[in-house]
Amino acid sequence: MAGGNWSLTDQPVLPGLYMNFVSAAGTAIQAGARGVVVAPVKSHWGPVGQFVEVTNEAAIREMFSEDETDGATAFTTLYLAMLGGPKKLLAYRLADSTAAKASLTLKNTAATPADAVALKAKYPGKRGNGFKVTIQPSLVAVGSKELKLYEGAALLRTISLGNGTVDQVVAAINEDAGNKWITAEKIADGTVADLTTASMTGGESGISGITNADYVAATAAFETQDFHVLTLDGVTDPALRTSIVAWVKRVRGEGKGVIAVLGGSKAEDTGADAVSKTIARSASLNHEGIVNVGTGAKLNGEEYTSAQAASWVAGLIAGQSLKESTTYASSPFDDVTRRWTRSEQEQAVQGGVFLLVHDGRRVKVLRGVNSLISPREGQNKGWKKIRKIRVLDQINADLQRTAEDYYIGKVNNTEEGRLALIGAGKQYLQTLAAESVIESTGFDVTLDPRFYGSAPQFVPEDDQVFLTWTADDTDVMEQIFGTFYVQ
Repeated sequence: MAGGNWSLTDQPVLPGLYMNFVSAAGTAIQAGARGVVVAPVKSHWGPVGQFVEVTNEAAIREMFSEDETDGATAFTTLYLAMLGGPKKLLAYRLADSTAAKASLTLKNTAATPADAVALKAKYPGKRGNGFKVTIQPSLVAVGSKELKLYEGAALLRTISLGNGTVDQVVAAINEDAGNKWITAEKIADGTVADLTTASMTGGESGISGITNADYVAATAAFETQDFHVLTLDGVTDPALRTSIVAWVKRVRGEGKGVIAVLGGSKAEDTGADAVSKTIARSASLNHEGIVNVGTGAKLNGEEYTSAQAASWVAGLIAGQSLKESTTYASSPFDDVTRRWTRSEQEQAVQGGVFLLVHDGRRVKVLRGVNSLISPREGQNKGWKKIRKIRVLDQINADLQRTAEDYYIGKVNNTEEGRLALIGAGKQYLQTLAAESVIESTGFDVTLDPRFYGSAPQFVPEDDQVFLTWTADDTDVMEQIFGTFYVQ
């Protein structure tokens, strides 16, 4: 999908809809669904280098693992993101070249037993080393065998193997829809021998060798997905943060409305210089597409750094409607790891820090701001609000999708065709106004007077259309001022 910003002096090459957003400045366009979070994770189980949709806590345990030893991060990252309430959560497991599947070789019943079937864990990871297998005659079906798969002492699955021939064993294991843990591969013919108990071995999770380069490489895969918010899995390396920020800036410039939510380490959250370090982090980011979480949080006796709590913030941002704000949004946390004073909170808001605060009753978001401190040309202070950026991103995505599906390459660039495009644009803005996303009056779509009219400044090419869009986005009440007259 081609899109992004455009310039008169450096016009894009690819066909597409290119949109510049500046301050104040046929087929209906339909609003798309937003709210997709992507999270790279490290785990002892699960598919590597694939996007996995996670819908609930049980799915996290099933597709990945609750085990977070040796640097695994999947459960915490995905669980906190899920608590934020995104409409969709996509996990992407990272692993280094040492990742391997646990395995076990079954013998046949020949006079000199030979390797007959190779069992392998479905995914690489140390979790597979906890699998145990027994093969015994069935107590129910006379003349048949069954395989029992255990994880520790827990029985995961019982699979009927028929009469136990290699072909039947392989088919039974691989075609069992309820088997989510192992696969089988034929090595030689024969009948599989009984097995009292044997453990699968050789599983490696591939975590220790993961580097910043693996995260950066993953962003290339992220670009192929339709998502809106990116969170990392608690990593805080400054070099990686710099790479992620550069990537966000690039893809946003190309028309992909992505927001990244980042945070800091425990030392940055709670140290004596926590305030200055957190504000300095925002100053180094200084972009509307980056949210800098400044406080860690506590939940059910566990402490999470701001980099980990960023997963919840990502889910919160993705889960809200366009007319909602994260300001004063309630959180599930019991407390924060450092309570900022009133003056420090003021510094946070002014310094582009997304802060969680405990107000004496609950933990909530202080103000829904991103890390933008110094608006660039064409921006104003409204660009510092997460809500405004989400609205602009949504509009851009909706317009791009509809333009590509119904107009580009399909509608003649005539007066009638341009009027149809303008009519669709106005109808789309009307839907946003009806939802109170923009003001109900004053919005409009017109031909850009610099290119059309009796004395245009520029002459468009035959396949180009230049439009101006005018709308005033709404905001939520964040500050209420009153005067109480006492008689």
